[in-house]
Amino acid sequence: MILAEKNDLLPGPSLLKVLHDKRIENVTLPPSVLAMLPADSLPHLRTVISAGEACTQEIVTRWATGGRRFVNGYGPTENTVCTTHAVLTADSDVHIGRPNRNVNVYILDAHGQPTPIGVPGELYIGGAMLARGYLNRTDLTAEKFVSHPHLVNGKAKLYRTGDLARWRADGTIEYMGRLDHQVKLRGFRIELGEIEALLSGQSGVGNGVVLVREDKPGEKRLVAYVTTKAGAALTVPDLRQTLKTELPDYMVPSLFVLLDEFPLTANGKIDRGALPAPDRGRAVGAEYVAPASELEQQVTAIWQEVLGVDQIGVHDNFFDLGGHSLLMVQVHERLQAQMQREFSVVEMFKYPTVFAVVKFLQQDVVAKHSIDEIRDQASKQREALNKRKQLLKDRRK
Repeated sequence: MILAEKNDLLPGPSLLKVLHDKRIENVTLPPSVLAMLPADSLPHLRTVISAGEACTQEIVTRWATGGRRFVNGYGPTENTVCTTHAVLTADSDVHIGRPNRNVNVYILDAHGQPTPIGVPGELYIGGAMLARGYLNRTDLTAEKFVSHPHLVNGKAKLYRTGDLARWRADGTIEYMGRLDHQVKLRGFRIELGEIEALLSGQSGVGNGVVLVREDKPGEKRLVAYVTTKAGAALTVPDLRQTLKTELPDYMVPSLFVLLDEFPLTANGKIDRGALPAPDRGRAVGAEYVAPASELEQQVTAIWQEVLGVDQIGVHDNFFDLGGHSLLMVQVHERLQAQMQREFSVVEMFKYPTVFAVVKFLQQDVVAKHSIDEIRDQASKQREALNKRKQLLKDRRK
């Protein structure tokens, strides 16, 4: 086992360096992190375990090569993390395999009956690995940890995962998504309903809907859709700031879309599939100030490309523009390559505007030059002192 500093484990060059320098042979990472790493730059890596969120075919194809063992793991925390696993090859269909030892998996229909092969149902988990419930949450425990419908032993429990799945003909399981509005994003479990409730409770908000969009392949983002009440003056910065006071950062939507009304299905329900893609315009509270210097223009261009935003001002906050930690790592990597110099990715989080990061980069250059000048001056002083000592020795002879 290798222990590393938290900052060294951020996705991107720092994590790649740890994996390479420490000659890591076995690693467990979520697909969103694997997507950011070059699969062909880690010759020592023999086993890759993908876990924490749904794996994609593209991830399997990239990483299950070169003699590597690629494992797709599935399992909620309620079953002590790992429930099933599949060893996949580059040409395998993506599935979550078979149950691990001491784990029982059932796929049941709405009446609690087992589904036939190929028919979707809800995935239930039982066995020795199952937790007893949630601490001090008897209501949630009763909802999720239910009595086993097919065992006479009244103490046996099953955990309702809320995951949609089906048995394949070969006895493996295909994961098909969620039955409710819970999602996993960058390894975090997120209840969309919790965000929607907070949004809808804000003054001036008519209704709020939150979903995960993947408008760019491999890049999933939380997007909030909000309708406003008549006469309300809602702004995206206000909505975002209110959520920041109530939620952890990973649950705050990257993008907000204000609508007059939601599209509806024939049954009068919100048609989530018909909600529009967010536009590429800036939606921040800061007044737009165009980049002036050459360095500001270079940094802004990188931000625009990574964030997919057409216009970015030097005082716009990276995270208010829809950015998140994985995108910031991409920006850091591109800046280092373009400037041909290295600096810590932590500095990017300290300076989340173009103006601030440019000021840091300029000060860093000045500091490096000052240190070089001091060293040069000290070297000259030592050289002069040595000459004087030699001169005094020569006079004594």
